[in-house]
Amino acid sequence: MRASADPVEAAEETTLRPRRLDEFVGQPRLKEHLDILLGAARQRGQAVDHLLFAGPPGTGKTSLAGIVAAEMDVALRVTSGPALERAGDLAAILTNLDDGDVLFVDEIHRLPRAVEEVLYPAMEDFQLDIVIGKGPSARSIRLDLPRFTLVGATTRTGLITGPLRDRFGFVARLDYYETADLEAILTRAARILGVPLEPEGAREIGGRARGTPRIANRLLKRVRDYAEVRGDGTVNGETARAALAIFEVDELGLDKVDRALLRALCVTFAGQPVGLSTLAVAVSEEPDTVEEVYEPFLLKQGLLMRTPRGRVATAAGFGHLGLAPPAPESRPPGLFDGPE
Repeated sequence: MRASADPVEAAEETTLRPRRLDEFVGQPRLKEHLDILLGAARQRGQAVDHLLFAGPPGTGKTSLAGIVAAEMDVALRVTSGPALERAGDLAAILTNLDDGDVLFVDEIHRLPRAVEEVLYPAMEDFQLDIVIGKGPSARSIRLDLPRFTLVGATTRTGLITGPLRDRFGFVARLDYYETADLEAILTRAARILGVPLEPEGAREIGGRARGTPRIANRLLKRVRDYAEVRGDGTVNGETARAALAIFEVDELGLDKVDRALLRALCVTFAGQPVGLSTLAVAVSEEPDTVEEVYEPFLLKQGLLMRTPRGRVATAAGFGHLGLAPPAPESRPPGLFDGPE
């Protein structure tokens, strides 16, 4: 059994987020762009322009917001779109910022419209419009705000309104990570957690992490638990494979729900197109969860297709389950299929 960590190690174990830009692994083009933006802002002694990070969950949007604040040596204030229910909630946060501070708004696409409209003059002119009183005696006053940096994060870029998106000076998309980058992330995380990690173990975990650092770190912790309970504490290739088999994560990184989706398409519906709601009911999940959490990776892996008539498993999807795809003639005719 390992000795208990000291308070510093315990604090480090609570988060594996990189704190500086040079610690951030992957997304090389984005890192280069940010390095230029941050360097220029430091030289001018000004706040960084407003930034919008888009991309799948767990790819580093929140970490980048913290890095921007750390690199500029300013405070970071964190909130989320759903938490800002009224314009007054946003006004209270904005009026408590200092010059150069970074305000991070997660899920910014879920901002209520009334709150979003208050944000426009704050982002563009660093001013806040406040209405005092009610009825005929109501009047509007405009307050000056410090020059702050708004960092927004979203998984649904299409849901952000045009006027809000246009007010960001830099918009970047984070992509899924390559296995080599995930191995480097796992190596750093293992060092922080004090886990003996061999290269083959990092490769095994990174290959099943769905291209996402958050999932890679989560799998590393579960494999660490397995290695400490049923092994000698070292995470090697064999230990990683055995642990991930117990936690039902297969060679492609598919978990129980992913395979349930594929099995529903391939077996329950025999390869026929299936609507999103029907598919969600078949696997006992919400349609939004299926569409936003599970489908993107299945699409990326070429295991599932979206068609005008519904979701269909590809030949690769059938093959992953060890099934033969249905013969083409067994499929119903499509909308534009002519008579034979």
